[in-house]
Amino acid sequence: MRRNFNSSKLVRLLGDASAVDADTSRQDIAERLSAWVGVFDSVTLHAAHQSIRAVVSADRAEPPSARALALQEQVHRVRSVLEKAITTNEVEAGGDRRSRHAAGPVEPTPEEQADFAPQRQRYLDQQRNMDLMIGPLRANLREALAAASPRLRQLAALDAVWEQMLEPHERRLLPTMPGFLERRFQQLRNDHAQDDPAAWRRPGGWLDVFDRTLQEVLLAELDARLQPVMGLMEAWNSGASRHSNKEVEKHP
Repeated sequence: MRRNFNSSKLVRLLGDASAVDADTSRQDIAERLSAWVGVFDSVTLHAAHQSIRAVVSADRAEPPSARALALQEQVHRVRSVLEKAITTNEVEAGGDRRSRHAAGPVEPTPEEQADFAPQRQRYLDQQRNMDLMIGPLRANLREALAAASPRLRQLAALDAVWEQMLEPHERRLLPTMPGFLERRFQQLRNDHAQDDPAAWRRPGGWLDVFDRTLQEVLLAELDARLQPVMGLMEAWNSGASRHSNKEVEKHP
């Protein structure tokens, strides 16, 4: 397990955009997590551990490789769809849609381009896409693990408890992300107030720089949100690998 939150790309990007308490950022991950898990959460977690120990181990089924491949494809598909949505140049796409109308494309005014509100909505839309796709994907993986073997069933149950415990904190913190970007947006806008508005979105223009920053932060958030999914997938692959090795030993 990584020892500190600085190893997260998302945290590093946010740290570059704002002042971060160095002493706090160097805290061990267990210390930071303990601040999130209260007394009632500890009771819930203890009960979950007790319940997991009681899982009947008579069922020795192991994950078949075909199912593992299907799950990998599902994870890859979700990641690809979300990455494409994040990296699509919405300005060009919007221009293509407008060009189909008789009036032709409408160039945003400098005032409209210098308004952060559309950028905030863009970020919130992508967060909503992540919620809609990653949540069901994670639940589907847990369901598959629970049906695979007693060991993986225990992991699925523990992951469900952790998700329930940490979700309120995520719901509180993730909506604050656009605020970090708004400060960066305003800084760039102020630094380039005298630039020609026609050059703002050209390569190297301040809006072009901001677009790349926004995409980078969104991709980092996507990676952070997918970490539990990738952990479950790694556990599944590990179980499938052990099953394959046992079959080889039985039938050399």
